[in-house]
Amino acid sequence: MKRGYLKSSPHFFRLIKIALALTVLALMALALLIPAPLQEQANLARVPNPVKSAWFLLWIQELVSYSKYLIYLVLALAACFLALPWLTRSTADSARWFPRECRVVNCAALATCILVLALTFVAMFCRGANWQFVSPF
Repeated sequence: MKRGYLKSSPHFFRLIKIALALTVLALMALALLIPAPLQEQANLARVPNPVKSAWFLLWIQELVSYSKYLIYLVLALAACFLALPWLTRSTADSARWFPRECRVVNCAALATCILVLALTFVAMFCRGANWQFVSPF
């Protein structure tokens, strides 16, 4: 082991395990509190239009409701998130949370997360029958 370095095994991965556990608990709490917009058994004689997606896909449905070409934005975001490890210019020898060299990538990921949450909120609480805007209050 080099002098001045910590092994990543217990130190760094402990933080990752805690973050994973908190994320899973938060998603389980959301799944218990917010029911899936499921309807009665499918009937081909009476098809409801439009039907809301599951809560984790509502942001895509909301985005596509503005224009069908915005699905390419979703595909581009997926490609960018797959390429995140190679988008940073960090040559640091140690692992750090939110380093200065990766500020642009971190801000882009945070902005994307906020956009997805906002679109999910609008689709979940501000859309009514026939996908019309309604007040959530």
